[in-house]
Amino acid sequence: MLADIGEGITECQIMEWFVKPGDRVEQFDKICEVQSDKASVEITSRFDGVIKTLHYDTDDMAIVGKPLIDIDIHEAEETEGEHSVENTQTTEHAEELLENNIQASAGPLESQLQSRSSADLEMPSDLSSSLAPAISSDLHTPPPTQKCSAIATPGVRHLINRLNLDITDIPGTGRDGRVRKEDVEKYMALQQPKAIPTDTSRIFPASLLKAPGEIKTVPLTPVQNQMFKTMTRSLRIPHFLYTHPVDLTAVNNLRKGANNIRGTLPTAMISTSPSDATAKLTALPFIMKALSLAFQQFPQINAHLDVETNPNKPTLHHYSSHNFGLAVDTPQGLLVPVIRNVQDHSILTLAEEINRVSKLAKDGKLTPEDFKGATFTMSNIGSIGGGVVSPVIVAPMVGILGVGRMRTVPVLQSHDREGEGSWGSREEVVLSWSADHRVLDGATVARCAELVGGLLRDGDLIGLSLR
Repeated sequence: MLADIGEGITECQIMEWFVKPGDRVEQFDKICEVQSDKASVEITSRFDGVIKTLHYDTDDMAIVGKPLIDIDIHEAEETEGEHSVENTQTTEHAEELLENNIQASAGPLESQLQSRSSADLEMPSDLSSSLAPAISSDLHTPPPTQKCSAIATPGVRHLINRLNLDITDIPGTGRDGRVRKEDVEKYMALQQPKAIPTDTSRIFPASLLKAPGEIKTVPLTPVQNQMFKTMTRSLRIPHFLYTHPVDLTAVNNLRKGANNIRGTLPTAMISTSPSDATAKLTALPFIMKALSLAFQQFPQINAHLDVETNPNKPTLHHYSSHNFGLAVDTPQGLLVPVIRNVQDHSILTLAEEINRVSKLAKDGKLTPEDFKGATFTMSNIGSIGGGVVSPVIVAPMVGILGVGRMRTVPVLQSHDREGEGSWGSREEVVLSWSADHRVLDGATVARCAELVGGLLRDGDLIGLSLR
């Protein structure tokens, strides 16, 4: 039986079987690998025995709590298995008898349907008499006007042919409906210019005019399936978007300087892991730390909205721990592991934790625990591209921050009282906030955003704020 492999997980996809029917296994031998919406897990055997049945094929969705595999442990279970086969055969025999009975009754049922259809087609006498006047009236109603052969003199016909008109389209006002020259001129005056047909073959290549090719239907992956469910729930949240550019020149200079001396820093300041110690320092840990510092003044943004306990009286839970879910692009799809206790990290240790979690996500080695307990979400879409984004909130959280791509922009630097100055440049990034408008107003988010921007604009303020 497939045991519970994580909180809230009800199904998982069979990625690979390590055994087949007839194989002998012992306790803790690997049985298969399954992929949930959050992590990949290897299932091991809890018994010694012989594999009898695999209840799923590769790529099937296995249900938690349902049989996964049959293992023959000893003779008593073999006997029990034989009884199960007999019961199955009995069930199949009953189904066969039921099918024969249905087929045997198909003939009489078909004849009954045919006789009933014939009976339904017979019109009651009272209804027939009531419809008789209407039918008679319809029979005497003149048919709609149709095109017919029109009368015209040879000169008028020549004029109509020269104008490339259809004589039957022109109402005739002469005797017996004869079409006169005046009728043709009046008809031409009433016509609107018609669109000239275009030869599409001269505009579009023949390959574009062909019928569409074969359509391939593919099932959603476990990660896509979970994203579908989560985003569908998020549609019920009234979002509002707030964006603002942030000057990262000071942070960028500090970041480059730290990367140059990273190898000479004391081991107490950095991780003892060689891979973490040599990783490049990016702007993301600075932004994450500035966000955590701002949340000390705006705890209502680092919160969960509870609408399930009492729908008539929703509550907002503020969290002192700043656990930020970080959206990571992986070969399996979008995953959101959690960076825990950001408020207790320095910039360097925060960078190491981001690198560690991101590598685990891309290698498919995250555990269900790595996805639990997020209080706010960040999406570093700028690492791929884009400036302003509109991120989607993941309930029960009330906000999410999208980080755009860093770019160099020109700025006018004033030097004297007259306002004269010179042009310079600065490193800039756009931060995009989405907030739940049911509990957060624009002013609160704007103030928090401006505080984050101020901390990043003067990188020293972040260092002074550390405890």
